[in-house]
Amino acid sequence: MSSLDDVARRDGWRCWVCDEPVDAGMSVNDPRGPSVDSRTADRKAKVAERLAHRACNTRKGAVKVVIAWPDHLHVVEPAPLITVAERLERKGGRELVARCPSEKDAQAAADWLVDRFSRLVPGLSVTASVDAGGGQYLVALAAGRR
Repeated sequence: MSSLDDVARRDGWRCWVCDEPVDAGMSVNDPRGPSVDSRTADRKAKVAERLAHRACNTRKGAVKVVIAWPDHLHVVEPAPLITVAERLERKGGRELVARCPSEKDAQAAADWLVDRFSRLVPGLSVTASVDAGGGQYLVALAAGRR
Protein backbone atom coordinates (compact mmCIF):
# COMPACT_ATOMS: atom_id res chain seq x y z
CA MET A 1 0.00 0.00 0.00
CA SER A 2 1.37 3.41 -1.01
CA SER A 3 1.48 6.44 1.25
CA LEU A 4 -1.13 9.16 0.85
CA ASP A 5 1.52 11.71 -0.17
CA ASP A 6 2.96 9.40 -2.87
CA VAL A 7 -0.47 8.71 -4.38
CA ALA A 8 -1.47 12.39 -4.15
CA ARG A 9 1.70 13.63 -5.85
CA ARG A 10 1.30 11.09 -8.65
CA ASP A 11 -2.35 12.16 -9.17
CA GLY A 12 -1.51 15.87 -8.99
CA TRP A 13 -3.60 16.40 -5.83
CA ARG A 14 -6.79 15.92 -7.86
CA CYS A 15 -9.72 13.64 -6.93
CA TRP A 16 -10.11 10.92 -9.54
CA VAL A 17 -13.88 10.69 -8.90
CA CYS A 18 -15.05 14.32 -9.11
CA ASP A 19 -11.92 15.76 -10.80
CA GLU A 20 -11.75 18.64 -8.29
CA PRO A 21 -8.54 19.68 -6.47
CA VAL A 22 -7.79 18.07 -3.11
CA ASP A 23 -6.36 20.39 -0.43
CA ALA A 24 -3.16 18.88 0.99
CA GLY A 25 -3.62 20.83 4.24
CA MET A 26 -7.16 19.60 4.89
CA SER A 27 -7.69 17.02 7.64
CA VAL A 28 -8.09 13.45 6.39
CA ASN A 29 -11.27 13.34 8.53
CA ASP A 30 -12.86 16.27 6.67
CA PRO A 31 -15.23 15.30 3.80
CA ARG A 32 -13.10 17.38 1.36
CA GLY A 33 -9.86 15.99 2.84
CA PRO A 34 -7.57 13.54 1.03
CA SER A 35 -7.97 9.77 1.07
CA VAL A 36 -6.61 6.85 -0.92
CA ASP A 37 -9.18 4.86 -2.89
CA SER A 38 -7.99 1.31 -3.30
CA ARG A 39 -10.55 0.66 -6.09
CA THR A 40 -11.62 -2.63 -4.51
CA ALA A 41 -14.47 -3.03 -7.01
CA ASP A 42 -12.04 -3.17 -9.92
CA ARG A 43 -9.36 -5.73 -9.14
CA LYS A 44 -8.06 -5.64 -12.74
CA ALA A 45 -7.28 -1.91 -12.64
CA LYS A 46 -3.73 -1.08 -13.68
CA VAL A 47 -3.59 1.71 -11.10
CA ALA A 48 -4.63 0.07 -7.83
CA GLU A 49 -4.72 3.22 -5.71
CA ARG A 50 -6.00 6.68 -6.60
CA LEU A 51 -6.46 9.95 -4.71
CA ALA A 52 -10.03 10.88 -3.78
CA HIS A 53 -11.78 13.28 -1.43
CA ARG A 54 -12.87 11.46 1.72
CA ALA A 55 -16.55 12.10 0.83
CA CYS A 56 -16.15 10.91 -2.78
CA ASN A 57 -14.42 7.76 -1.61
CA THR A 58 -17.02 7.06 1.08
CA ARG A 59 -19.97 7.80 -1.22
CA LYS A 60 -18.82 5.37 -3.89
CA GLY A 61 -18.03 2.62 -1.38
CA ALA A 62 -16.88 -0.66 -2.91
CA VAL A 63 -18.88 -0.28 -6.11
CA LYS A 64 -17.86 1.12 -9.47
CA VAL A 65 -18.03 4.88 -9.50
CA VAL A 66 -20.02 6.86 -12.06
CA ILE A 67 -18.09 9.75 -13.57
CA ALA A 68 -20.59 12.54 -14.23
CA TRP A 69 -20.60 14.52 -17.45
CA PRO A 70 -20.59 18.27 -16.68
CA ASP A 71 -23.90 20.10 -16.93
CA HIS A 72 -22.46 22.74 -19.29
CA LEU A 73 -21.95 20.16 -22.07
CA HIS A 74 -24.90 19.59 -24.41
CA VAL A 75 -24.75 15.85 -25.03
CA VAL A 76 -27.41 13.25 -25.82
CA GLU A 77 -27.04 9.67 -24.60
CA PRO A 78 -23.62 10.14 -23.00
CA ALA A 79 -21.69 6.90 -22.52
CA PRO A 80 -20.69 5.69 -19.04
CA LEU A 81 -17.10 6.91 -18.88
CA ILE A 82 -15.68 4.28 -16.53
CA THR A 83 -16.88 1.52 -18.88
CA VAL A 84 -15.42 3.34 -21.90
CA ALA A 85 -12.12 3.88 -20.05
CA GLU A 86 -11.89 0.19 -19.12
CA ARG A 87 -12.52 -0.97 -22.68
CA LEU A 88 -10.11 1.50 -24.26
CA GLU A 89 -7.45 0.64 -21.68
CA ARG A 90 -7.91 -3.09 -22.23
CA LYS A 91 -8.45 -3.30 -25.99
CA GLY A 92 -7.72 0.09 -27.53
CA GLY A 93 -9.78 1.01 -30.57
CA ARG A 94 -12.51 3.58 -31.07
CA GLU A 95 -15.78 4.16 -29.22
CA LEU A 96 -18.68 6.52 -29.83
CA VAL A 97 -19.39 8.27 -26.56
CA ALA A 98 -22.02 10.96 -27.25
CA ARG A 99 -24.25 12.72 -29.74
CA CYS A 100 -24.47 16.51 -29.82
CA PRO A 101 -26.88 18.94 -31.52
CA SER A 102 -24.15 21.21 -32.91
CA GLU A 103 -20.53 20.95 -33.99
CA LYS A 104 -19.56 23.51 -31.34
CA ASP A 105 -21.19 21.38 -28.61
CA ALA A 106 -19.47 18.26 -29.94
CA GLN A 107 -16.06 19.93 -30.01
CA ALA A 108 -16.51 21.18 -26.44
CA ALA A 109 -17.39 17.63 -25.35
CA ALA A 110 -14.41 16.19 -27.25
CA ASP A 111 -12.01 18.67 -25.65
CA TRP A 112 -13.40 17.95 -22.16
CA LEU A 113 -13.14 14.18 -22.71
CA VAL A 114 -9.48 14.27 -23.76
CA ASP A 115 -8.63 16.43 -20.74
CA ARG A 116 -10.68 14.26 -18.32
CA PHE A 117 -9.26 10.96 -19.63
CA SER A 118 -5.70 12.29 -19.14
CA ARG A 119 -6.43 12.13 -15.38
CA LEU A 120 -8.95 9.30 -15.33
CA VAL A 121 -6.58 6.85 -17.06
CA PRO A 122 -3.06 8.28 -16.71
CA GLY A 123 -0.71 6.98 -19.35
CA LEU A 124 -3.44 6.10 -21.87
CA SER A 125 -3.16 8.34 -24.91
CA VAL A 126 -6.72 9.22 -25.95
CA THR A 127 -7.80 11.28 -28.95
CA ALA A 128 -11.27 12.54 -29.77
CA SER A 129 -12.98 13.10 -33.10
CA VAL A 130 -16.20 14.81 -34.15
CA ASP A 131 -18.13 13.40 -37.11
CA ALA A 132 -21.27 14.82 -38.71
CA GLY A 133 -24.09 12.43 -39.42
CA GLY A 134 -27.87 12.48 -39.61
CA GLY A 135 -28.25 16.12 -38.57
CA GLN A 136 -26.18 15.63 -35.43
CA TYR A 137 -22.54 15.35 -34.42
CA LEU A 138 -20.98 12.20 -33.00
CA VAL A 139 -18.10 12.31 -30.54
CA ALA A 140 -15.72 9.34 -30.56
CA LEU A 141 -12.71 8.49 -28.45
CA ALA A 142 -9.80 6.42 -29.74
CA ALA A 143 -6.80 4.85 -28.04
CA GLY A 144 -4.07 2.44 -28.99
CA ARG A 145 -3.32 -0.63 -26.93
CA ARG A 146 -0.97 -0.12 -23.99
